[in-house]
Order: sequence, then C-alpha cells, then structure tokens
Amino acid sequence: MRTTEQRTVEELDRRYVFHPFTQLDQHATSTAPVIVEGKGVTLHASDGRTYLDAMAGLWCVNVGYGRREIAEALRDEANRLGYYHAFSSMSTDLPAQVAERVLSLYPTPMSRVFFGNSGSDANDTQVKLVWYYNNVLGRTGKKKIVSRQRGYHGVTVMTAGLTGLPSLHAGFDAPLPMIRHTTAPHRLWEGRPDESEEEFAQRMADDLEQLILAEGPDTVAAFIGEPVLGAGGVIVPPRTYWRRIQEVLRRYDVLLIADEVITGFGRLGRWFGAEEFGIEPDLATVAKGITSGYFPLSGCLVSEQVWNVLVEGGATLGAFGHGYTYSAHPLAAAAALANLDVLERDGLVEQAAARGAFMHERLRGAFADHPIVADVRGLGLIGAVEFAPGAEPFDPALKVGPRVYARCLEQGLITRALPASDTIAFSPPFVVSEAELEEMIAIARRAVDEVAEELP
Repeated sequence: MRTTEQRTVEELDRRYVFHPFTQLDQHATSTAPVIVEGKGVTLHASDGRTYLDAMAGLWCVNVGYGRREIAEALRDEANRLGYYHAFSSMSTDLPAQVAERVLSLYPTPMSRVFFGNSGSDANDTQVKLVWYYNNVLGRTGKKKIVSRQRGYHGVTVMTAGLTGLPSLHAGFDAPLPMIRHTTAPHRLWEGRPDESEEEFAQRMADDLEQLILAEGPDTVAAFIGEPVLGAGGVIVPPRTYWRRIQEVLRRYDVLLIADEVITGFGRLGRWFGAEEFGIEPDLATVAKGITSGYFPLSGCLVSEQVWNVLVEGGATLGAFGHGYTYSAHPLAAAAALANLDVLERDGLVEQAAARGAFMHERLRGAFADHPIVADVRGLGLIGAVEFAPGAEPFDPALKVGPRVYARCLEQGLITRALPASDTIAFSPPFVVSEAELEEMIAIARRAVDEVAEELP
C-alpha cells in the first residue's frame, strides 16, 4: 500500500472528502479538477490545467482571486489574536467596525448586525428572529414563512425548505410544515400570452395575497425573497414587482426578509439589490460578497422596529439564546474590512456595472437567435442562458444544462448548470476584463453548439 505522501491529491479527495451538492454514487470516478491556485479570474488545477471562472466560485469571489490585501489582513489578525467569542457581551474590535460599515452602505436604515458563518445559517437565524419577535408581541400563532418557488435560501433543516427547489427537498423530509411557497416571477414559464410586464407583476402580488388570505394573515409571519433569484435561474423580476409585493406584506403585517446573499456588495452594479428595486426590508441577509469568500462570514441586518421588540423580549425571556461559536469571528471581520477596502478603492461596484453591460450585450449577440436558447437574461454582472426547444422545456432526462456545463469545463470554462432548469449562469469576479468575457462567451457558445448537435 502506498503511503499518503505517494498518493495524488485527487486520490485523497475521492477517497476521503464528503462533497456537497455532488452525485455521491459517481464521485469516486469523477474527473472534476482539484483547484490549487487562483489569480484574478483564472484558476489553476493540480493537474496543470487552467480555467476561467465565470462563477466567482459560488457567486462570491467579487474582488477576484489572489488578493494580497485580504491575505495580509488575515495573517495580521491571526498573529494578533486569531479568535475570541462574542457571547455574554464579550467582543473583539473588528466586528464592530464591519457592522458600522455595512449598515452605512445599506440603502435602507438598519439598526444592528448579527454575525454568522454562511447564508444558510443567517437565513435560519432570520426565521428564529421572526418567531422571537412575534412571541414577544404575543402573536404566538403568527409563524408561517412564505418563500418562492425557485428561490434559494440555504440548506439547513429550515432553509432547505425555504429554498423552492424540489431537488433540495428530496430525501431530507423538507420543507418543514410551517413553510409555504408562492409563484416565482419567471415570465418565461409563468407569464401568460399577451400579458404585459405590469400585469404579470400584479398577478405575482395577487398570488401572494391570495396565499396569505388562504392561510390566514394572523398565521403568516414573514416573506423571504432574493432581489434577483440566483440559483433558481437568475430571474430578474419586473421593475414594479417589489413595490407591489411590499404593498401586500404591509397590508397584512408580514415582515420582509431580503436575501442579499448574492446581490449584496456590488453584484448588480449597485451595492445592494434593495437599492436597485426600492426594497425596504425589516430584515436583510448578507454573506458571500462581504468577504469575497476569503473567509466564512454572514450577517443578519435588523431594522430598528424589529430590534426594539427583541430588546423588549430580554426583560421576560432572559439572555437571547442563539448564536455560534464563530459568530463575529475576528478573522472574518479582518477579511471583510480588507475586502470592502478593495471594493471601494478600486471602484469595483461601478466596474461590475460596466462589465455587466458589456457581458449582456455579448451574451445576447451570441445566443439570442440560437435554436435551443429560450432566454438570455440578467442584471449587473450576473446573467443566464436558458435552453428550451420551443414553448415547452426540454425533457429533464436530456440534462441539457449539465451537458453544456461539462463541455464548458472540458474547454477551460467554469460556469454552472442551475437546478430545476436547463440554465447556465455567468457571475464572474468584478475584475474580469472585456477580453476575458469575450473568451468565456465564445467557449460557452461552442459548448452549446456541440450539445445542440447531439440532441434529437
């Protein structure tokens, strides 16, 4: 038997690592690359191959790979402290600075930030905050949470159910019984013939209102939604959608949780999706772009209204019994501060807007008239190409999206085939050049052509 030193990293990975979102019965024979280095938008694998990353990791490496500023901030903080907790009013110095800075950037006034480790645990926390809020107010039956079909909010026991993707429910007994789903604002499949964008937006709001009334407004606590749906298909809602949704929520005293995990920190060409769509949430979730993925960190932004009720609860319920060992981790805070410095100093949010406009122009030019392309869409530096042969989707058994993804990977491009739709996504780091975007789209076009030729 060979020693560990003699084994390849690929062998060790296939033998010992339990991978997320992976076909487990096929992993042992997978040829997926093991990434060992990155710079800008280019990744290097252990076998010497290089890849253009059109997904910024998982929608998160906004400032690009190999940022020395963030690496040095992490090193310095590890040397200075490394770790201390935030329980029982204890604290370290950097998380307070991150909280102040994030709250100053968010377009809607917010009061506090509760720090966690991932978007999943942050949205799980949001639900607990909503329940706590209503318990303090004596509304003990107001507990149901409404999300949307195709929405993505995480994979904890709670958030896997909030996520409106059936593939994340199968085998896990999700969703929990207090979760409901309403219609996704995806006009390609949910729109009606001759229905205007305004009529479609109103119908989506009407669907939500009918759901709340059917359940009973005194049982519905909150609605959670991404400003632009990400993993569910990069779905950009009509411009008046969020205004109409908020009118319904206010009518029935339902809290709004804005899931800004993907849309936060510049992805849409603005700092947050709330600014783009005029969203005024009671709670907002951030993660991913807050550190550009260099260290795990998430945050729950809490409005003054909600915060005051939470504080009131302390008088009768005692200490707030929720949090994590790594909440407000000083290394995460150091990474966040350095990342925000880079975003601001280099004007990367504005650059995301400019590169996004270029990307969408090129995507439309490459795919708008392709015979198997049903839609090209996006906003800012996030986009998608959805495949369908006509008025109906492809048979899922054909796995058109995954096949296009695989062909892209073979040719040195990392995109992503999104679940519940034959769609590939584009969400590159903000530092991507126009030449790199051209190359990404050219590779994707070749991959789509190859798959199209194989289809019946």
